[in-house]
Amino acid sequence: MIAKELQTLIHLLGKLPGMGPRSGRKVALHLMKAPEKHMRPLTQALDTALEKVAICKVCGNLDTCQPCTICDDAKRDTTCLCVVAEVADIWALERSPIFRGKYHVLGGVLSALDGMTPDKLNISTLLDRLHQDPVEEVVLALSATVEGQTTVHYLMEHLARFGCRVSTLAHGVPMGGELDYLDEGTLSTALQGRKVL
Repeated sequence: MIAKELQTLIHLLGKLPGMGPRSGRKVALHLMKAPEKHMRPLTQALDTALEKVAICKVCGNLDTCQPCTICDDAKRDTTCLCVVAEVADIWALERSPIFRGKYHVLGGVLSALDGMTPDKLNISTLLDRLHQDPVEEVVLALSATVEGQTTVHYLMEHLARFGCRVSTLAHGVPMGGELDYLDEGTLSTALQGRKVL
């Protein structure tokens, strides 16, 4: 029999994204093989994150200061606001030095199946933010899924009254992608979004 405490650990690990009961057991066993080497630093990191990391009250990013480092950066372009679904999207965009504007995290995308309605997303805070600090461009950096594109269309209706340019990320053939390996949807989007050279 597995001890109750270990069962709780396995259960909690198994509830993490990308994990399940089997992965939870595997990780728990790995942690328990060398608890001082693996588990203690992990618990300390979790305690520190719980104590110090918070959601930015301006954009929704995660940071140890209010407002977050990006919102507080005077070198950022305040005329351009990039709307993303999750904090992970900010981290992905920040890996490239191309975008130097500010961000707004919605906290998800519209999805009737998942019960994600407009009132459950940070849409009202986005609109309030645009009332207070008008921008020249809003970039809707949302996924090319049905839910992501539904959210784009919903936001476009609400952003029209602000008179700013609204853009989305380009979709299509990835760098290094071979046409033979692409699905029909990606090829279709790439052809529709083609540009003159």
